Amino acid sequence: MKPAISTAIRLLAVTLAYFVCFVAVSGALLSTTVEQPTPPDAGTTLLALLVVSLVHAIVLTYVIRRSRWSGWKLIVSVFFVLYGVSTLMPQIETAYFVTRLPPGMLPRLFLAGLIIAAVFSPLAVLILGKARSRTRDASYDERLKMPASSWIVRLSIIAIVYVSIYFTFGYFVAWQSEAVRSYYGGNDPGSFIAQMGNVLRTEPRLILLQIARGLLWTIIALPVIKMMKGKWWEAGLAVALLFAMASAQLLIPNPLMPVEVRMAHLLETVTSNFLFGWLVVSILVQVHHPLRRVRVAPETHV
Repeated sequence: MKPAISTAIRLLAVTLAYFVCFVAVSGALLSTTVEQPTPPDAGTTLLALLVVSLVHAIVLTYVIRRSRWSGWKLIVSVFFVLYGVSTLMPQIETAYFVTRLPPGMLPRLFLAGLIIAAVFSPLAVLILGKARSRTRDASYDERLKMPASSWIVRLSIIAIVYVSIYFTFGYFVAWQSEAVRSYYGGNDPGSFIAQMGNVLRTEPRLILLQIARGLLWTIIALPVIKMMKGKWWEAGLAVALLFAMASAQLLIPNPLMPVEVRMAHLLETVTSNFLFGWLVVSILVQVHHPLRRVRVAPETHV
């Protein structure tokens, strides 16, 4: 019972740390650039912030506790991954699609995410008991070791997979919502093939952007694949959860995107990002070199 209680307390502490960091930084940098919620909306916003904080705490607690890294190496890795999935990747989409942002808001969004990740990452690692450096476990060093030709082939496959998943889920999940089509000023041509034809004719840059984003997602996944203990599927689950976690902020009300649009995108991105995260690890690790279970010595403090 004691380990369970200790874990629950640590999880609550991580949740509170993320909540405080998010509220403080967002309040300082973003409150003057967006419309403030009315009193009835304030309660909804607070609840959404708590849910988002809890989601981040659960996923990151799992990743940190199951990491074979510790100390500053783990802190830097958590910062890199958190900033990547929660700020960099979503805001790239914002920069491309949302053209009605208040002046100066986009750079503030990037800066706010950077500060949140920088403050929260060492706090989370400290709270979860991984701040002290420990001896390195070399049993997983074969992960991601492959010749350059294999990297080229697998990264090409991943780029194709991401573009396929992005447009498939975008059309069959988000684009089926009338609210989404109205928000972006588009229409449903009647089939996925026709929709892709429209994209190729009118927005060819979008395909190139998603190829680049697929590769950026993969770069973000690399330290997670290297750090996770256990069999390959634990790394797959960790990456899938982290990628899906990126969508959690769509739960937070904002004046720039109606709730119907946010919920459609939430369903679209949670499912597609989770699937893509799992496939990234499968392609890079399981397909190339399935990890065998290795008996290792227990970790010891330096």
